[in-house]
Amino acid sequence: MRNKSSVMKWVLVLAASVAGLAHAADESAPLSPKAQLAADNKAAAARYESDKKLCVDEASSVARLQCRRDAKAEYDKALAQAKARMAVASQANGTASTAAPAKAPPAPVCLDCGKVIAVAVTEKAGEGGPLGMIAGGAAGALLGHQIGGGTGKDLATIAGAVGGAYAGKKIEERAKTHTVWTVSVQFEDGSKRSYDFAQEPGYRVGDAVKKSGETITR
Repeated sequence: MRNKSSVMKWVLVLAASVAGLAHAADESAPLSPKAQLAADNKAAAARYESDKKLCVDEASSVARLQCRRDAKAEYDKALAQAKARMAVASQANGTASTAAPAKAPPAPVCLDCGKVIAVAVTEKAGEGGPLGMIAGGAAGALLGHQIGGGTGKDLATIAGAVGGAYAGKKIEERAKTHTVWTVSVQFEDGSKRSYDFAQEPGYRVGDAVKKSGETITR
């Protein structure tokens, strides 16, 4: 009867110790794997010393010896479990610390978006039309007709018409010469394109622009 009472007492003490450890673990902040191992080993040693004291109450030496063996077996088991828990926790922490951070998905490419990479200003020559040639030729022929007489007058008239037509064409070209602003843009897909403007568009290198039909806007 006494032997059964001692065993029951030992079981109750062991259960109370385990419950106390669980309660303490719930209330405290998470420990590092090494700190948790030290705490588990300390708790196992305390249980072992308590169990050995209970063995003194056994009726016979054989019962006391068996009680100590059981206490030692429980102690060794608790130490092994503590080491296993530390190994698992250490591996989990190592994996979490070395894992590469997730990369954010790349932003979608805006096919109509780009940046101004150059702005050039040039003078573009106009094109002479038939009107200038006719007017110039008529004026040249009139002047040539007033020179010389006979065959010479005819030759002068022809030469004046040809020279006047050429001069009229050049005069019309100069009259139509105008300034052109050429804006070069590089788009997000890597393509490049240039846009001509008859008036100063106000774009500067680095400005963000978008396609708008056959031209660009901000």
